[in-house]
Amino acid sequence: MLDVDTFLTALYVMVDDFYKSRPPQRRRPGPDASLSPSEVVTLAVFARFSRFSGERDFHRYARTHLRGAFPILLPDRSQFNRSVRSHVGLIEEMASYLARMLGIQRCPYEALDNAAMPVRDAKRRGAGWLAGHADIGWSNRLGWYEGFRLLIAVSPAGVITGFDFGAASTADQPLAETFFAARRRPSSRLASVGSVASGCYVADKGFEGVENHRRWIDRHGALLIHPPQRNSRSPWPRRLRRWVAGIRQIVETVYDTSCSTPSAFIGSVHTN
Repeated sequence: MLDVDTFLTALYVMVDDFYKSRPPQRRRPGPDASLSPSEVVTLAVFARFSRFSGERDFHRYARTHLRGAFPILLPDRSQFNRSVRSHVGLIEEMASYLARMLGIQRCPYEALDNAAMPVRDAKRRGAGWLAGHADIGWSNRLGWYEGFRLLIAVSPAGVITGFDFGAASTADQPLAETFFAARRRPSSRLASVGSVASGCYVADKGFEGVENHRRWIDRHGALLIHPPQRNSRSPWPRRLRRWVAGIRQIVETVYDTSCSTPSAFIGSVHTN
């Protein structure tokens, strides 16, 4: 098993090479930050591991165990979180770069599914700190919640190939429409969606609709496959349904292990 020091070194080298290959960015006024952009992105990616229960847990671990890898002492937690959020665009570009390095363009299909991202108790009064972006929606796992709905695409090997998100009340089809359109016509404001898929998308019944499927193929070249309703005249055999259920489990596993904290994506609200 790869130890933490070796993994961090390899990750940092990869991130730093990618950062230096980009066009030079305009320098911000003021004193230099204690951490370089490459170090911030490396720590942000490492913080997504499932062993950390949240931002506080990761920051405590980093200040205790990562002094050898990062000689300059990490800033306090709130300052570090602000630094991570200020580099959201770079983190998204790095995620797409890693996916390309792992050869996701050759995947025969991608699993497409959504997940709930609560940011506060749905029963709390007031507009909240993300008013106008987050709202109340329904999740089969959580029930009613306030926050976002994340749409995520994953390769058969569990590599995140792209994502987008909207308010919790947004249905699956509009999210998918935006996702496919952004992949077909890339924009720097939606770099998180990744590249156009070489194969098809496999999803659940939440993405059904004959007209939707025709429009997605005609406009965006996106072929989507999902099991029919149980009362359909041509139901799928049980073995095929189990295969699709297993593919969806890949998305749920990836989300539970690497994207369980909303901070991984909420920063995009302020940049997109």
